[in-house]
Amino acid sequence: MRPFLVPALMGLTGLALAAQAPALVLPQASPRAQLSQKVGLTDITVTYARPAVNGRKVWGGLVPFGQVWRAGANENTVVTFSTPVRVGGTELPAGSYGLHMLPTAKEWTVIFSREAQAWGSFSYDPKEDAARVGVVPVVAETTNRLAYTFDDPAENGVVLSLRWENLRVPVKLEVDTKAVVVASLREQLRGLPRFFPEGWSGAAGWCAQNGVNLDEARTWADRSLALRETFAALRVKAAILAQQGDAAQAETLRARALAIATEAEVNQLGYALLGQGKVDEAIALFQKNAKDHPGSWNTYDSLAEGYAAKGDKAQATALYLKAQGMVPQADQKARIEGELAKLR
Repeated sequence: MRPFLVPALMGLTGLALAAQAPALVLPQASPRAQLSQKVGLTDITVTYARPAVNGRKVWGGLVPFGQVWRAGANENTVVTFSTPVRVGGTELPAGSYGLHMLPTAKEWTVIFSREAQAWGSFSYDPKEDAARVGVVPVVAETTNRLAYTFDDPAENGVVLSLRWENLRVPVKLEVDTKAVVVASLREQLRGLPRFFPEGWSGAAGWCAQNGVNLDEARTWADRSLALRETFAALRVKAAILAQQGDAAQAETLRARALAIATEAEVNQLGYALLGQGKVDEAIALFQKNAKDHPGSWNTYDSLAEGYAAKGDKAQATALYLKAQGMVPQADQKARIEGELAKLR
């Protein structure tokens, strides 16, 4: 090799090595953040970068009016839904969406784009819009570093708010939680829960409690009863039949359920009735339990609570004293003493 070529080749090798040098990890001016909220069974996650005001005019300045904006900094702000949601009347399938905003001095347009991997809004294309919704920003407390919050979470939705400088931009997200849960139950019953009566009765019970999917729920209750006749499954099927208008058959199943109920199941049902304000019905169940299980201090304790709720202090006191005399645990004796003190 000619001598004068050696320095040149060494220079090229140095450039190649420099090109392969790993990038250093340093703090970002607009740090990344992630925020999540569960609505029913639906997970909603926002991933974004957080620029700071730093004394600048943001709205109509740093963020111009009339131009599509990335709703953050750097890469797309991304909103991910684990199930379908509705935004401004438009249903969005489960998935990730790039979030953009078109601000004006008054009303804004919030845009959910099917393209979630872009850098900011520089390649934004309206043909990729999945949903657009008009919102009106509201004056809010000063926020130096851009933030997203989930406000007013409820069973069927939540408000996603962008907060920066002195504005809050609210976007209402709606979830059909009942439909999501029913779909999830169908999927879960394809797995191990299908081999146990509790899985079928639990799914049917949720539907009965929420008044949805009753026809299918009835078949689920039947599947549970075919595996094993239980108090829970009989009560669930009775609740479904009652909602479907078959009161007589519902009452027959309730009586059958009560006939096979354990002490704990009767006690639990009694407390459920107490919680619903059905004090006399609860007392009747507690009385049955005390008669069927005369050696159980807990049955007298529960019956005492029923009479206390009814306002019959004399009956409640006598029953609490009976329970206190039977219970072996010191902590329970002390608790009952506390209940007796309330009645004096």
